[in-house]
Amino acid sequence: EPAGGVILDLIDRLEQVAGGFAGACQGWWLRQPRPLRWLALMALGAIAALAFAPVDALPGFAVGFVGLIWAAETAGSRRAAFAIGWWWGFGHFLGGLFWIANSFLIDPVRFGWMVPPVIAGLAAFLALYPGLAVALAQVRAAPPLARVLFLSASWVLAEWLRGHLMTGFPWNLAAYVWNVSAPMMQSASVWGSWGLSLLTILLAGLLSLMGRGDRRLSLRAGIAFLAMTVALYGYGAWRLDHATTADTGKVLRLVQGNIGQVEKLTGAHRDQHVAQHLRLSVTTPGLEKVAAVIWPETAVTMFLDHAPDWRQYVAGAAPPGGYLITGTLRGEPAEGEIERYWNSLAVLDPTGRIVGTADKFHLVPLGEYVPLSEILGGFIDKLTSGAGNFSAGPGPTTVHVDGLPPFSPLICYEVIFPGAVLDPADRPAWLLNVTNDGWFGNSPGPYQHLASARFRAVEEGLPLARAANTGITAMIDPYGRVTAALPLGTEGALDALLPDALDLTLFARIGLAAPIVLVMLSIVGGVVVMRRSAAGAR
Repeated sequence: EPAGGVILDLIDRLEQVAGGFAGACQGWWLRQPRPLRWLALMALGAIAALAFAPVDALPGFAVGFVGLIWAAETAGSRRAAFAIGWWWGFGHFLGGLFWIANSFLIDPVRFGWMVPPVIAGLAAFLALYPGLAVALAQVRAAPPLARVLFLSASWVLAEWLRGHLMTGFPWNLAAYVWNVSAPMMQSASVWGSWGLSLLTILLAGLLSLMGRGDRRLSLRAGIAFLAMTVALYGYGAWRLDHATTADTGKVLRLVQGNIGQVEKLTGAHRDQHVAQHLRLSVTTPGLEKVAAVIWPETAVTMFLDHAPDWRQYVAGAAPPGGYLITGTLRGEPAEGEIERYWNSLAVLDPTGRIVGTADKFHLVPLGEYVPLSEILGGFIDKLTSGAGNFSAGPGPTTVHVDGLPPFSPLICYEVIFPGAVLDPADRPAWLLNVTNDGWFGNSPGPYQHLASARFRAVEEGLPLARAANTGITAMIDPYGRVTAALPLGTEGALDALLPDALDLTLFARIGLAAPIVLVMLSIVGGVVVMRRSAAGAR
């Protein structure tokens, strides 16, 4: 029997087994009381969150998202559709971000009471975006395929808004479910994580079109699903197969002190902490081959620009003819009492001279500043020590020092923002992420943070070096592959060759233009499907 006949026979058998499954699920759904529907939606959202690191259960996203689409189809209005998306999003963000509670439990006496309102409040706020996406896709009389296309577009628009409004928090974008597959990550070099998110939602939407008892629709959806998956994977496999393996010849020493956040936050042992980083830097063999030693965010919790003795001391970690790059604090004015201060990065030469600096420009709400501090400042403190709020730097900058390729410093979660990790007018040769994931404890947080960093490398075609106090210290090549790493909860110094940068990726060249084209194609495609459906019904 011809292969085509075998495939069609298999589809027929699947349709007999699964035919009308979506309708049966929707019928069950409509018979349930409202509170049970809310719980079911929250469960579906949480199941979808299992696809993110470190669980990487990709089928969970398919199950959770297909359930969302089927539930949304029962909505009789945009208001009802918004509620469905909101409850799903509430469960999704609770399941994906519960670990943020660890930050408030570092000092439970002062901040423990904030865990329920902050975690639930954050999930409730972020759930507005899935609610908005589902509501926008609720087009009356649109057939299922058109709704899938509209939802793919509206979901990415909502993700983009989530990444920009209210300082932005583009954590666990839909694209990041592909953290488990290096080939599937590669198209982020073309249309960024926003574009890959759209295609991910579209793939899940095509799955939702099966099991409806409509053989023709299932066949078309199945073919489209397979074709898209093969195309994305095939492009990624081809790109990796033709990957360059050249390096700059520069060895970076990435130091991970693994200092507990409770101990670090008190500041009582900061001298010993600096000494620990110094010891790891100079006693690990091979320092003479190293171009730069890199310490993590706030490895030096004093104002190095105001402390010449300390500069001389920590500069002992710099290799001969190289540099120490460390997270520190910077304060102004240069003389007298410090009035403003920054979470900063400093580059020191072996003499203790600061030859480069960069200030953090994306500050963490409640971590480094209190939003609406003029109202809440007397009621809520920020988690970090010190009076007042940190100041924000001007934005991405490129640091140039002799003997080292120019780099773009990214402090902590600055690495999670697609298209906002470098100065395009002064393109660097690599990205440097210094962070302290000790706030997150032994939780999914550090793994999800690393996943974001991998996607920035793919998008920009640049290698990324990552030094964490504790978390996952790693070297990432411009294809998003981890070439060397220190695991979470490990003390050590990692020597890694810095890979060469690639030529400008399409996303680095045109930015949002590529995902915008995908959004427009999805909307136009949905309109075309609607018109054809209406014409066929007449």
